[in-house]
Amino acid sequence: MFSGPERERIAAALAEIACAAGEVLRRYHRGPCPHALKADGSPSSAADIEAEALIVAALAARFPGIAVIAEESAAADELAARPSQHFFLVDPLDGTRDFLAGTPDYSVNIALVAGDRPVAAALVAPGLGRAWWAGDATVEASVIEGHPGAGRPVRARPAPPSGLVALGSRRHGDPETALCLAALPVSETRRSGSALKFGLIAAGEADVYIRCGPTMEWDTAAGDHILAAAGGCVVIPGGGPILYGRYRAGYRNGPFAALGDPELAAGLALPAPRGTGGGPEQPLTAAHR
Repeated sequence: MFSGPERERIAAALAEIACAAGEVLRRYHRGPCPHALKADGSPSSAADIEAEALIVAALAARFPGIAVIAEESAAADELAARPSQHFFLVDPLDGTRDFLAGTPDYSVNIALVAGDRPVAAALVAPGLGRAWWAGDATVEASVIEGHPGAGRPVRARPAPPSGLVALGSRRHGDPETALCLAALPVSETRRSGSALKFGLIAAGEADVYIRCGPTMEWDTAAGDHILAAAGGCVVIPGGGPILYGRYRAGYRNGPFAALGDPELAAGLALPAPRGTGGGPEQPLTAAHR
């Protein structure tokens, strides 16, 4: 297991790598960016591929021997494979549709997982010039010339008495999510793209983000850790955390709620997960290692 100082050093290194990948994305943003649809209907662009290549190479140089599971290079046989005890989850461009549409709230997500939970992570929003990273604690910094600036500690906020600020996706919505939000004292809903929503809640700028539709582990791992290290939480049906390394489920997530105030979990009733195509969830427990 990694010590606290090691996690902090790793998180800072991940922030540097994510900021460098963000510069690749910025070069493509609002300009020509060749892209195609993958088998699942989601877009993959030249920006995704180039940013991922940079991240994978940088991780191999800085952390040799630790496996990398990255969105664009993950093939079907790799998704069915058992991960090692330590591995990186990488989304080089979260929010590709919004990115291609010219909106600025896309993100780069990198997380180190030990066992079945992330222990260090970075989340960078290049279009907004914001970066978060966390080992044991979460810090935020401005992105300055492709590098993270001086970090300042951030904390998620307690639920405000005046009502919660909920974050929703521009392109994803469903009746189940609406029902979950209706059970909470939401006074305002804002639209935001990508995993940036985790960073905004960690920074105390919003309170809740619920997603009942499908996501992948590389979509959530970095934001999950950054929010948890800021005092918030991400919960699944039943109130437990997301477990990572679920290779038999194809690394797919079920419903989850990201909360700035963990006490809000008591008022939630997330729907049971739909079929994931891989049978029951199979976390990387001691029996699998």
